[in-house]
Amino acid sequence: MSKILQSLKLALLNVGYAKLGPLWDYDDVISPFIRLYYITEGSAMVYHSNEAIELKPEHIYIIPSYTFGRYKCDEYHEQYYISCLEEIKNGYSIFNFSSFIYESKANAMDLYYFKRLLELNPNRQLENNNPKVYDNRPTLMDFEKRNEELSPSAYMETHAILEILISRFIKDMNSQSTKSNVKKEFGMVLNYIHENLHENLTVKQLADFCHLNTDYFSRVFHENFGMRPNKYIQSKRIERAQLLLLSTNNSLKQIAEKVGLENLSYFNRIFKSHTGVTPGIFREERLQK
Repeated sequence: MSKILQSLKLALLNVGYAKLGPLWDYDDVISPFIRLYYITEGSAMVYHSNEAIELKPEHIYIIPSYTFGRYKCDEYHEQYYISCLEEIKNGYSIFNFSSFIYESKANAMDLYYFKRLLELNPNRQLENNNPKVYDNRPTLMDFEKRNEELSPSAYMETHAILEILISRFIKDMNSQSTKSNVKKEFGMVLNYIHENLHENLTVKQLADFCHLNTDYFSRVFHENFGMRPNKYIQSKRIERAQLLLLSTNNSLKQIAEKVGLENLSYFNRIFKSHTGVTPGIFREERLQK
């Protein structure tokens, strides 16, 4: 585990402070980055990972990357927020290797870290608090230039603070169940799937990769990830298609090929079954907001 974490890179996207009301009401949000919140006043709700989580003052929260969620504020709340991209060698995710909690009572240093990160990275606030506006936008790619403009000391301190804050949500490794350990072992096959989404992936191919019987592999995969391998592959293809639709100028045919769904008609049908709209309408509606 420690060797894997040694390759962890965290890249800041946004940090800021927001005063939000009932307009903070968004459904079907999925982001390619980690979100962190520190609530200072009021309350709101987020729904993700099959949990309903009340955002409360003096608590910190994390939402993993590529997690479908809903955000709702009935009255008013104020929050420090952070968004960052994660990268581990060979394309892993830290969320594949550890169990996470999503809420924690803030300690004495948490507020300092949020404020310090904002001090180190001024003018990184979101221009619009609607996640469906800033998620996966072409401007998302501007973060690399902004991070390169930091001084070496500011860059290192920024990275260190992000690591400290994320570490607050990792469960004690000694308390992990056998199922969690199996999930950790499946990190390799998840990486293999993510690297080969453009290929014709089969369950037998994945089982062979893990040196497991096909039926056993499918059953254990379902136990740990809540869905069969084929459904997981399909969901990841649609997630990647969403990112490509909003962050590139690729044609629908090019995107379909890049996510392993070369038949454009089939791509349109599967995309609509996941999102409720066709790829073309999805791109048009999101980029016009």
